[in-house]
Formats: sequence, C-alpha cells, structure tokens
Amino acid sequence: MAKKVTLQDVSTLDIYGKAALGMLPGLGKPASQPASVQLPDTVFSIRGLKVDQNNLRDYALVTSLPYGDTLPLFYPFTLQFPLMMSSMVASDFPFRAIGSVHLSNSMRRLRPISVTEPLDIDTRTTNLREHRKGMLFDVVSEIRVGQELVCEQTSTILSQQRTSLSGGERPAPPVEHRPPPPDVVLAPNLSLIRKYAAASGDRNPIHMGNLPAKALGFNRAIAHGAWSAAAILASVEGQLPDAVRYDVQFGRPMFLPAKVNGYVKPVEGGFDVSILDRKKGFPHLTGTIRGE
Repeated sequence: MAKKVTLQDVSTLDIYGKAALGMLPGLGKPASQPASVQLPDTVFSIRGLKVDQNNLRDYALVTSLPYGDTLPLFYPFTLQFPLMMSSMVASDFPFRAIGSVHLSNSMRRLRPISVTEPLDIDTRTTNLREHRKGMLFDVVSEIRVGQELVCEQTSTILSQQRTSLSGGERPAPPVEHRPPPPDVVLAPNLSLIRKYAAASGDRNPIHMGNLPAKALGFNRAIAHGAWSAAAILASVEGQLPDAVRYDVQFGRPMFLPAKVNGYVKPVEGGFDVSILDRKKGFPHLTGTIRGE
C-alpha cells in the first residue's frame, strides 16, 4: 500500500533548502544509483487548494497568458510543482533534485477549471528506466474537484549519470539552418525569469543568476522549460477546446538574455508549436496540442 503524505503548506522555499542539502558530500544523496534502485511508493497530496488570485495574475503577466475566470492550460503545472519537489527531496527518494533535468511534459485537461474551484492534488513518482544520459522517471499528478478528475500532468525527469545505455549510439544532432520568419518573438531576460520563478515557485539556482548556474555546469542562467511551455501558448490559449492534451519536449537550454523564434502551426485537431534558435534553428521546445 502506498504511503500517503498530505501537505498543508505548498511553499517551495523550504523545499529548495532540502534540495541543497541533498547535494552535500557525505550528507546528501549519491551522484549515481544502480539500475536496480526503487522509487518510493509515496503519494504527496494537498486537499482543498484554493488558487491565489494574485499569484495567478503574476503568472499571467510573466507568460502573457490570459487572466480570467478559468485557469490557463499550463497553470496546473505550477499548482502541483511543490508536491513534485516534495517527492524529489524526500529522504527515501534516490536521486538529487537539483541538477535533474526536465526533459518533457504532458498536460491533459479534461475540462476548463474555474479559478474559484477548490482542488485536490495527488502526486507520485513512477516508471523508472535507464536512458543514455542517466535514469529517467515520471512525476505524475492528478487534479480533482471533489471526485471529478479534471486534469492529469506528467513530467519526465532525467537524473544524469552513467548507465548501461551510455555507450550506445548517439542520436544525430539537429540539423542547423536559419529558421523561417517567426509567428512570435520571445525575449526573456533574467528579470522576467526571476519573476516567473516567484510566481511558479521554481527557484532552481540555474534560473536565478549566472553564478549559481555556472556552479551547476551552465555558462549562464537559463529560462525555465515550463516558462517556455506556457509562453508559446499565449496566441492560441483562447482557441483551445475544453478537453485538450498538450505534449512538449524540451531541447537545448535557453540562455539569458534570449531572443528566440516561436511558431504556432494550425493542424487537424489542434496545433503544433515550437521555439527555435533565431540563427541556427535548433529547438528549445517542440510540442503538440490536440483536442480530446
């Protein structure tokens, strides 16, 4: 039977303190784990969560998404994020939270969610498997209004280390080419991304400044993948069906300050979206939006 942990306070300020402790030599979690390691069977929950209207407004401002009577499609990622982090900093969770990489995300909304509806959220980690660059696992969150499931979201996370797949054939790098004229230009800077960090609760050091980003292996601070996944929706949010699925894959980091090309292509059943480097055309994000 799964262990259940119900949270009362969903702030991530204390959580990142625990994440930092998880990296300390001798005190924290090991840098690598055997493929036989198990994920804990724990469900982290919150009950009766009420959306903070000020937070939602701030989120809308930094992503250019509409602030109205229903939640923007990708906003539930922010609501479940403290539970996601809580599961990853738990003492029995085998991998370090800081340094893990968000590779892809799937958001499935069954119907629009009113900003006034109290929400119950359950989050668990599952589906551990090997990858060429480390160990992959999924963080799955279910969001309900009473007994009604209104949203499911899955984040696929990479904990980097050597595995049995590390010596395999590497995929061909993306072909570099100058991309076509964009549908929208996105220009995040460090100030904007810090505001997004405050609104989303994701204060990972790689997003907060150049010095902490360099300490974790990046040339300078990078934009959140979740920010880019939200921001590219701004031009189509009002055109989405009630029941919709949004799948995104994150590519190369978006170093700050950035100016990147955004594309939104109508296709049968929805849209294809992407964010590309303005000069070389390599992807920062690719995604599909489809009605269900």
